[in-house]
Amino acid sequence: MQEKMKIGIIGCGNISGAYFGGAQKTDVLEIKSCADIRMEAAQNAAARYGCQAVTVDELLADPEIELVVNLTVPRAHVEVGLQVLESGKHVYSEKPMGVSFEEGQKLIKLASEKGLRVGCAPDTFLGAGGQTARKAVDEGAIGRPIAGTAFMCGHGPENWHPNPVFFYDIGGGPMLDMGPYYVTALVNILGPVKRVAGITTKAFEERVATSSGASGQRIPVKISTHLTGAMEFVNGAVVTMIMSFDMWRHALPCIELYGTEGSMKVPDPNGFGGPVLVAPAKGEGWKEIPLAFPQNARMIGVIDMVCAIHSGRPHRVSGDLAYHVLEVMTAFDKSSQAGQHIEIQTTVERPSSFPPGLNGNFGYNSFSIFV
Repeated sequence: MQEKMKIGIIGCGNISGAYFGGAQKTDVLEIKSCADIRMEAAQNAAARYGCQAVTVDELLADPEIELVVNLTVPRAHVEVGLQVLESGKHVYSEKPMGVSFEEGQKLIKLASEKGLRVGCAPDTFLGAGGQTARKAVDEGAIGRPIAGTAFMCGHGPENWHPNPVFFYDIGGGPMLDMGPYYVTALVNILGPVKRVAGITTKAFEERVATSSGASGQRIPVKISTHLTGAMEFVNGAVVTMIMSFDMWRHALPCIELYGTEGSMKVPDPNGFGGPVLVAPAKGEGWKEIPLAFPQNARMIGVIDMVCAIHSGRPHRVSGDLAYHVLEVMTAFDKSSQAGQHIEIQTTVERPSSFPPGLNGNFGYNSFSIFV
């Protein structure tokens, strides 16, 4: 039994509750402190979850804190991440890693120089659905994967999010907001991406918020809000993708994969569950595969990272994975602007899968079997 690693959280906004809640389900870490540029937000989180509210500088100066979870807005991810690394602490960031491929490179470079680790959401591919889908593909359920589709389509978050402005600022948009779930899920199953071809656009120069607390606010649109194209993977599979904030209604699936021996419906990569459906080439239709792994929840990536640091093994939700995904996502706009394929410079090994039957206690006893 290892001593709990003390960690801190910077950013106590909308998503932080999921991280605070997930931390209460494990015996491997303890949230000592939280910080936010709005001290009231940090104090509210601290009172609710039983930790200390401090300033960012105080959190980074605390020698007991070994790892910081960075839940700031996308444009601040790299800036804050660099500060965390400079303070001598490991960093785990919300997605995306950064707003550009070049920006993400700074984080990876500094971490290497400091001998520290970078982790980055999403960790949803570690859920029961993503792990079961990967296991099925690895075991040949659809034969050799040859193609696929990935769709995330809607009409934007301004009708529900209390502060939707950053979704339409640099670092926002459907690709950098939701694309990490989809691209990461596909890399987990298929491996790294070789090249990207994309066409991107935006339907509106301005959005009007209708959500509670922001109703009537006019939001300038600074990014692409409809991105479509294809990714060719190193293994030869080609996946067609649409990421859009410009569609009112659709009937498209989340992710489907098509192989030489059948097809698969992969569950929503923005969740941790199922179902996983397979239609064999010689079968009569879709059949559900029993989930072979625990459901898990947000924070599982941080938990795995903490255990990996203590045992010296690679962590699954790694900076290298997020860096590759960031390059792939930003390649859609680059391809559209250049009118040509974009060859992906980075590569990454697929994260090691969870062992089947792993229990959901998320403690050192269960994670010690990871290799």
